[in-house]
Amino acid sequence: MSANKTNNDIEIKVSDGMYNIQFFTSEIVETTFIPSGEIKSNTSHAVILEPNFSDFNFSEDEQKVSLQTDDLEVKISKNPFQISYLFQGKPVISEKAGYIKNDSLETIQFNLDKTEVLYGGGARALGMNRRGNRLQLYNRAHYGYETRAELMNFTLPIVMSSNKYMVHFDNAPIGFLDFDSQADNTLTYETISGRKTYQVIIGNSWYDIIDNYTDLTGKQPMLPRWALGNFSSRFGYHSQKEVLKTIDKFREEDIPVDAIILDLYWFGKEIKGTMGNLAFDRDSFPNPEQMIKDLKSKHVETILITEPFVLTTSSRWEEAVKKDILAKDSIGNPFVYDFYFGNTGLIDIYSDKGQSWFKTIYKDLSKLGVHGFWGDLGEPEVHPSAMIHATGTADEVHNIYGHEWAKLVQEASLKANPKKRPFILMRAGYSGSQRYGMVPWSGDVNRTWGGLQSQPEIALQMGMQGLGYMHSDLGGFAGNNLDDELYARWLQYGVFQPIYRPHAQEDVASEPVFRSDNAKALAKQAIELRYKMLPYNYNLMFENNQTGIPLMRPLFFEEPDNPKLFDYSEAYLWGKDILVAPILNAGQTSKEVYFPKNSNWFDFYTDEKIEGGQTKTVQTKDNSIPTFVRGGSFIPMAKLAESTKLLDQDYLELHYFFDDTVNETESEFYNDNNDVDALDKGLYEVIEYEANYKGNKLNFEFELENGTDFNQTDKNIELIVHNIETQPKRIKINGKKVPVKWDSISKRLTIQVLWKTTSEAKEITIKLNKTSK
Repeated sequence: MSANKTNNDIEIKVSDGMYNIQFFTSEIVETTFIPSGEIKSNTSHAVILEPNFSDFNFSEDEQKVSLQTDDLEVKISKNPFQISYLFQGKPVISEKAGYIKNDSLETIQFNLDKTEVLYGGGARALGMNRRGNRLQLYNRAHYGYETRAELMNFTLPIVMSSNKYMVHFDNAPIGFLDFDSQADNTLTYETISGRKTYQVIIGNSWYDIIDNYTDLTGKQPMLPRWALGNFSSRFGYHSQKEVLKTIDKFREEDIPVDAIILDLYWFGKEIKGTMGNLAFDRDSFPNPEQMIKDLKSKHVETILITEPFVLTTSSRWEEAVKKDILAKDSIGNPFVYDFYFGNTGLIDIYSDKGQSWFKTIYKDLSKLGVHGFWGDLGEPEVHPSAMIHATGTADEVHNIYGHEWAKLVQEASLKANPKKRPFILMRAGYSGSQRYGMVPWSGDVNRTWGGLQSQPEIALQMGMQGLGYMHSDLGGFAGNNLDDELYARWLQYGVFQPIYRPHAQEDVASEPVFRSDNAKALAKQAIELRYKMLPYNYNLMFENNQTGIPLMRPLFFEEPDNPKLFDYSEAYLWGKDILVAPILNAGQTSKEVYFPKNSNWFDFYTDEKIEGGQTKTVQTKDNSIPTFVRGGSFIPMAKLAESTKLLDQDYLELHYFFDDTVNETESEFYNDNNDVDALDKGLYEVIEYEANYKGNKLNFEFELENGTDFNQTDKNIELIVHNIETQPKRIKINGKKVPVKWDSISKRLTIQVLWKTTSEAKEITIKLNKTSK
């Protein structure tokens, strides 16, 4: 072998080709093998970061070649040839065998240590530890799945390890990821064709790794604020009249709602035969423009389902053929085939004509006032291997179809409404789909306890892989199972998942307003809590946008060296400071919960204190799931409103969970005007809350950072300090004494703070009695 260094990369010639190694940052390196006679392809559908990093040392001796940044070393042994990766001097992963081509697949193998736990491969129901499975990389729906689903809608060529590294195989065609299925400590990537490229990504923490990966593949744009509200959705609403009556029912019952999703009946009366119409059926929806306006007057957004299939029986079939927008067969005619919904063609979103035509559909619907789109069946659900697209065969582009479709919808939405953040709901995509604003959901889960049990794992895994808004059809989708307990528990879990969207087949209602009185009351309580949590949740959205960190986080993020947590999804963190333990079994009266160490935890509802670093059995309640707050943390909450659009931005209920073992806390919470480029345009504010505890004094300081063009107004903050055992001696705000309002039963102290001059810091000093600790 021979090695040659250029400005930003290394070329290593071997007997059967050449390796190209380049760095993106000091913690991200890419390795590509180019077989003899082939040319390197620089086309990546996942990566957007430029490999311009050149601050690495190159050395060579008789035994090895070494490339080294401050953090990461790539070591290439000459005899025998082997590429190894080290982080801060410690081995991370190494190739076991270089790229090998057999009759049907190209493969590369890596060495694993015998104890590491493996994650990744996209959305699956397998348990958190995916080691031992050979996973197909082919996006395919799994209708009615429960606790095990080896193949689902959203596969990803990603492997993550409990040893804190990620390997991303940067190649679109279909294949397999073998997570040591033969139990010989081997990781294998297999593909039919394409780039022989992978990136190794490391970091000091899980947060660093995810931040690095989403720098590589793109950060998720912020969603519209209303996306954090409640959705009304089912399969489906048959008429304009039914849509408006449903929303009126929410308002009559005083249950908040922000959006309604129209399934396929908006463009046809029947399930079969109409897909591809992509225009309102004027018999059932006689005046969609007025309907959308009426919904907006009720502060409700309209979301429409769309699919990439155009049936030969649809009103647009002749147009689709004439405009040459469909994928082809081997002789250049539209590829036509049968699937559940009818005889169909598939829009070729890889062709300029197909992309332009589909974009026009979305632009026209956006101009009607539609600000959210649901892209369904985007695996694509049926995608014959013989089909040919403008850029390759079906199997070569299958896994990136949803990815490119999301990009198309994002571009069309922003073209029609440049200031409005798009909402794009899809069930299939690829590495980096988060940068197109994709909000994925976990497919057609069964409406059973088994269906619910798999949901935390799926959401946690996808969040680790960059898709922080993975969520489920709350209540379950498939089947006509009427189970009020299951429904209530699923909706209570939904309070602490990224998107709150009950959805199901219409045999049993998904909307709380059409359920039994008891189920409706429990759902209403959950939805109201979701709305009160909006300031906290909106900040989670901002954190995800800035750092890639998911909204739902595994507990091993908190304790990365605790092997007992590596396969644990019974509880998780919602943001940094809220611990959630969903109830996943019928009739469950208690649950074992692990409380992360280095913090005390307080019951969100009762303030009971629990010391961290232990597993404890907690009792359940009908009207909530076990939820706990980290000691010494701030939780901002809003005044309840029927829509996020009616949120009182000038009022905050600020909860501080006093813990006498925490001497200092600093927290920042972001808010803006909901504009696409709010941060860049200075249309935002960041409130910093600080608490200091020393001796018998508890001090708070509020500071505000305003964007240059944010319209600042006075703020009313109701500061609620939890766990104050006795009445404080006195309270001062900016040096002025104020009355003490302390509840001897709840042990909570309430202080009303009017913050008029928000450009100046606000200081609150509480002198405690010694027994208040």
